[in-house]
Amino acid sequence: MNKHAGSNFDDFLEEEGIFEEVSAKAHKRLLALQLSDIMEEKKITKSSLAEKLKTSRSQLDRILDPENSSITLEVLERVAHAVGKNLRIEFS
Repeated sequence: MNKHAGSNFDDFLEEEGIFEEVSAKAHKRLLALQLSDIMEEKKITKSSLAEKLKTSRSQLDRILDPENSSITLEVLERVAHAVGKNLRIEFS
């Protein structure tokens, strides 16, 4: 009998002890995709965004990397401002 039958995926991740890690990566992937979409929509290049942020293009690549979840709220705020958006974080 499958011990996970009838449970949801979050329950499975919790049981495996990886819920927070998987959740953080999923949120970072979503933010990276949203930022890429905004950049494309507004025709912002990586070079020009890096210049606005007063950082290197390689640092911007780390920000845009969906696998890199080690990004601070301060950096997210700066990026949002640089592309003309507001950062909104909420508990649900």
